[in-house]
Amino acid sequence: MDKKTLNRGYAAALASALILAWTGIFISYLTRTYRIPSLVLAYWRELFVVLVLLVALGIFRLAPLRVNRKQLGFLAWYGLALAVFNSLWTLAVAFSGAAVATVLVYSSGAFTALLGWLLFRERLDWVKGLAVILCLGGCLLVSGAADPAAWAVNGMGIITGILSGLLYAVYSLMGRAAAEQHINPWTTILYTFGFASCILLAVNLLPLDFIPGSAQSAGEMLWLDTQWQGWGILFLLAAGPTVLGFGVYNVSLGYLPSSVANLIVTLEPVFTSAIAFLLLGETMDGVQISGSFLILGGVLLMRGQARWLERHSQPAEANVPAAVD
Repeated sequence: MDKKTLNRGYAAALASALILAWTGIFISYLTRTYRIPSLVLAYWRELFVVLVLLVALGIFRLAPLRVNRKQLGFLAWYGLALAVFNSLWTLAVAFSGAAVATVLVYSSGAFTALLGWLLFRERLDWVKGLAVILCLGGCLLVSGAADPAAWAVNGMGIITGILSGLLYAVYSLMGRAAAEQHINPWTTILYTFGFASCILLAVNLLPLDFIPGSAQSAGEMLWLDTQWQGWGILFLLAAGPTVLGFGVYNVSLGYLPSSVANLIVTLEPVFTSAIAFLLLGETMDGVQISGSFLILGGVLLMRGQARWLERHSQPAEANVPAAVD
């Protein structure tokens, strides 16, 4: 992989982390101000993503809307993975709290590295392993889950949290597979969120009252009613952090191995903390700052390894003798 491709991949992954960092700010405001159920919010967010993309793709012609039957089947499974991930994430937060759920979902870095090695033959050496440990340790500290009291959870919370990390890894790997099938990233986003919104609509409307955060009646799907400011913020959540964040992330998967892109996106909680400090006056303590440096260290370690491999692979290629017929 040449230097120009690597630089594009890292720039796209970093940009996606920064954009996605705004997601938590918007969602936190919506849930605290309007008390909207989590899965109802998730449904409207994903539906608005589809509507925004349909308009954008129609105006700017960024991507083709048609896919063949094989690609459609793949994208349906991709959308299911996204819907299940969002549902598991909601359950993990409900059972365990945000801090523990955040740590467990970012176990996706380890899952992605392992699954990428098994399914796509991506490199899994001691450097990447150390980077995974640094990133997971950093997420542990930044999220605040280093406090033993935060780990006072039940077994179901741990299971759903780990599964949410696994599904996030599956989502990353399926994004890589979509790129390898030469499906335009924006087309991928449109179809996956479209399928996910249909699945979440069914989850909310079916009599599944045991799922926390789902609509208890059809009327709750219009929870915001005439609160137009809330609808506007929900629309901005879809048009801004979600469309751009996921879109740019999928673009990065076309340049980088999924495990590397996933590790870089673990900078998201660091960016979120900085934005929250600037806009909401939230501060980070010494432990959280230390965690930020661990995450940055893991990303820089991956970048340093990539540069080292690039520097040492070129002379070797130049000295390979010509093939003899």
